[in-house]
Amino acid sequence: MTAKPRILIVEDDENIQQLVGYNLGKAGFAVSHAETGTEGLACITSEKPDLVILDLMLPEMDGLEICRSIRTTPATADLPIIMLTAKSEESDITTGLEQGADDYITKPFSPKILVARVKAALRRKAGLPAEKEEGEGPLLTIHEIQIDAKRHEVAVGGKAVTLTLTEFGILELLAKHPGWVFSRQQIIDAVRGYDYVITPRAVDVQVFGLRKKLGEAGQHIETVRGIGYRLKD
Repeated sequence: MTAKPRILIVEDDENIQQLVGYNLGKAGFAVSHAETGTEGLACITSEKPDLVILDLMLPEMDGLEICRSIRTTPATADLPIIMLTAKSEESDITTGLEQGADDYITKPFSPKILVARVKAALRRKAGLPAEKEEGEGPLLTIHEIQIDAKRHEVAVGGKAVTLTLTEFGILELLAKHPGWVFSRQQIIDAVRGYDYVITPRAVDVQVFGLRKKLGEAGQHIETVRGIGYRLKD
């Protein structure tokens, strides 16, 4: 019997904990809870969850600190993180994404959409895209960049590069269609799903981080002024 994916909810509001936990449990997930930042990090180490739902405002250690710790620790660098917070300003969203969050949901929220986002993040982590083109193989190579969709791995010049789920999704989208120009909204729709609400600025942040991680290969991602982005063919 396949084990249920485990979701860790790091949230100090008991009502939110219960609401999120109930809906995830009903959707077939195993759920754990932590009420402080330090407890959350300890649970990540001991329980090895498949995904973390993270509040920003937490006792002892805030969500941004936890996110940075997860991303800078090799064992958890690719752990999916969904931030669930009342902080809804554009600057808060971009800061969360800059620190490595894969998704950002603001309170109040729809439990149905939250569950859908969790499922989508786990699918991306497993390398299971929403649509698979006929004849498409698991390996995609363009320029010096190699993408393994099944293993969710990227290498540049043979050297592994660690990307967040969102960065990986953007790179995979652009690499599958070299030379095509994608608007910011098209990128959001393809990587997140059509119910994802985010600003174009947040896409720019993700692309900036992606270019930086790719090093010199990042120059192949071009900005098309007034439209969006493309990968050189």
